[in-house]
Amino acid sequence: MASSPVVRPYRPADRDAVEDICVRTAHLGQDSRRHYTDPAIFPATFAAPYLHLEPESAFVLDDGAGHAVGYILGTADTPRFVEEFRARWLPRIADRHPEPVGPSSAPDEEIVRLLHHPERMIVPQVAAYPAHLHIDLLPAWQGRGHGRALMTAFLRALGHRGVPAVHLCMVTANTAARAFYDRLGFHEIHVPDPGPVTYLGRTSEVPPP
Repeated sequence: MASSPVVRPYRPADRDAVEDICVRTAHLGQDSRRHYTDPAIFPATFAAPYLHLEPESAFVLDDGAGHAVGYILGTADTPRFVEEFRARWLPRIADRHPEPVGPSSAPDEEIVRLLHHPERMIVPQVAAYPAHLHIDLLPAWQGRGHGRALMTAFLRALGHRGVPAVHLCMVTANTAARAFYDRLGFHEIHVPDPGPVTYLGRTSEVPPP
């Protein structure tokens, strides 16, 4: 008999599930597979590097039977993470997702460019928020308080490491995600000409229940 869902630290055996969740939530919170030729570019850019470089900052929602159905991952130190992404992650994955030459002609190419330019994560306006995060839940597990539980685990871990604040970058069109972050006390950080994204930040203080 399965136990109740629980948030727990990431384990290496969760990697395939985390990458699958990333693919199935990458298109404005919905499945990216019908919109991208190679949706594996999403976990290669936004999930796997964190699992490889900083697994201690990753947590999953376990469905009670040992299967990850949601996750939160990130880094406590964005500038350091960018350096390690360039030195240790990109060489492992670049041949699988070569950088496009010339203007992008397909949605996949836009994401591949992000993979090859980790320095995009260095944004002066968010320097006071040194950590950053990504959080995703399969649709069936959304709206049930699990996102808050994942965020609480991540913020508590940051607090234990003395990290004062965290930021995230989200697609502005994802209004459901924005409402979730607003409820958790994130506020908008002004970044000039951010394009299709919005930057949000908050302290690492754990939000009230």
